[in-house]
Amino acid sequence: MSEKSLSLAEQAYEKMKQNIMDLTYPPGMPLTEALLTKELGMSRSPVRSAIQMLQTEGLIESDYYRSITVKKITRKDIEEIYQLRELLESSAFQYIFISGKHEEYSYRIEEKVVRMCAAASEVYKWEVADTNMHLEIISALHNSRINKVYENTLSELIRIGQFSVKNGMRIPKTNENLKKMVHYMREGNYEKSFAILKADHFEIGKDSALLSLQE
Repeated sequence: MSEKSLSLAEQAYEKMKQNIMDLTYPPGMPLTEALLTKELGMSRSPVRSAIQMLQTEGLIESDYYRSITVKKITRKDIEEIYQLRELLESSAFQYIFISGKHEEYSYRIEEKVVRMCAAASEVYKWEVADTNMHLEIISALHNSRINKVYENTLSELIRIGQFSVKNGMRIPKTNENLKKMVHYMREGNYEKSFAILKADHFEIGKDSALLSLQE
């Protein structure tokens, strides 16, 4: 949809969400209608509508006094998100091999890894590409309910993932390891390919994200 066909409220929503997702508005940042109207060059009405939409999505919080803040990321959020990822992706990855589709999925995942490599210099774009790679793994289960659960966590995954990169997870090394994972998948080596997924995307990712809370 082109920007011209979007209402002012939708335009405000898209811009504000982008700023939240790429950490221009970091977790815990206080926001005011005055600040947002000035930054967006809009009246308060569309900005208020956008705030309501983002509150519904859980990206913005407000209290009794109507102060507005970008939703914080807590230790519990990180631990729960990574627990969910490991449970779902471990099952999906194993199923790819059990069903004999490891070669097919090696090419499907490789296509996503190519996009990650292309976005290596931009953390936000790389994280979005990384999330799409993980969605490709989940898709192997062909379970719409699981897809929905996973998709509901995407905003948190992308924001948390950027903290992982800023606190120890190295994009070039991760990309190279994923290329190795694809190679092992194509060979039919479940143990070696899953070991890379587990180490890079469950353990290092989680530990690096948790470090951001200590700053």
